[in-house]
Amino acid sequence: MSQTEKRLSLAGREFVLLGTAHISRESIAEARAAVAAEQPDCAAIELDEQRLALLKNPDSWQNLDVAQALRKGQGFVLMANLVLASFQRRMGADVGVKPGEDMKAAIQAAEEAGIPAVMVDRPITTTLRRAWARNSLWGKAKLLTALASSAFSKEAVSAADIESLKNSSEMDSLMEELAETLPAVKTVLIDERDRYLASHIWQCGGNKVLAVLGAGHLPGVERHLTALAAGQESADTSELEALPPKTLAGRLAGLLVPALLVALVAAGFVTGGVHATVGLLTRWLLWNGSLAALGTLLAGGHVLAVLTGFVTAPFATLNPFLSVGVFTGFVQAWMRKPKVGDMETLAEDASSLRGFYRNRLLRVLLIFFASSLGGAIGNIIAVPALVSSLLH
Repeated sequence: MSQTEKRLSLAGREFVLLGTAHISRESIAEARAAVAAEQPDCAAIELDEQRLALLKNPDSWQNLDVAQALRKGQGFVLMANLVLASFQRRMGADVGVKPGEDMKAAIQAAEEAGIPAVMVDRPITTTLRRAWARNSLWGKAKLLTALASSAFSKEAVSAADIESLKNSSEMDSLMEELAETLPAVKTVLIDERDRYLASHIWQCGGNKVLAVLGAGHLPGVERHLTALAAGQESADTSELEALPPKTLAGRLAGLLVPALLVALVAAGFVTGGVHATVGLLTRWLLWNGSLAALGTLLAGGHVLAVLTGFVTAPFATLNPFLSVGVFTGFVQAWMRKPKVGDMETLAEDASSLRGFYRNRLLRVLLIFFASSLGGAIGNIIAVPALVSSLLH
């Protein structure tokens, strides 16, 4: 038996787990051959309905409503999704394979054999939102750095490199590195999905189930399937499908900077009257608004988007539910409306910094991120600056 295949007999049922590399020619052939050889009652595929639709219709990005995504607070999720898709696409181009062709081959083979294919993975937007929500501020910074590094890396990938990812020792070292660098991300991307995949594989119909999934998930899925068969775990994954609730410390942290700023301005009024208050407010507005505007400018924003960043940054600071990036992104999209061509080249342009500036839709996302970051940095600088002003 291949090290990328596991065969389990649990509770009178048979589960065949086939581990693949998502941009591997060998995995494409293995997925199709496994369906034909095993003739399972059901084929469980490591995809969600959203990624399946995108796999069947790669041009569906053309229907993307970036304004709606920003309004729903999904700017980071959308950018991360595009960067990850672009990264896989670039790696696949190095070896001549499109991302997800292994899953597509398994689905096609199942359809040809009249075998039901079930998508058993968690929606990618849910996974990314949970990864973002579970990270600390430092973890978020490292996650953004990792995404930027993967997006703009020009390192070539060989077919041998891709095939080695199915090797347990190579995969173990990658998982250990991810757990050490970004433990919260590893928990969401790997550990949680291992349980989610296993639970939905378990719920597939029939006595024999063939599951086609990334090789890195094999150990975890096997462990959870065994626990499910023994009654040690529940197949209910509803807790993994919602955003984790904010802790009291997390909610207080979101209010900390606004509270500090208000307290400092109030202290200025008590100690120095109206003149001191005006001075403190001016310093805060300049730090906060100027850096939000600078971020918008550096991202190539329209002059009205730059002015919007300067004016709205203070309001966004005082209301944790608002983001200056939403305002600057809206204005940029209104003044420089994305064209059909921007939609058509979206995935390709997301693979380079130049592409983010060239593509009008990606520039909206870049402005959303840069203006939000600038405003946040402005607040961080403003607090000690105001304290210093009070002391003097």
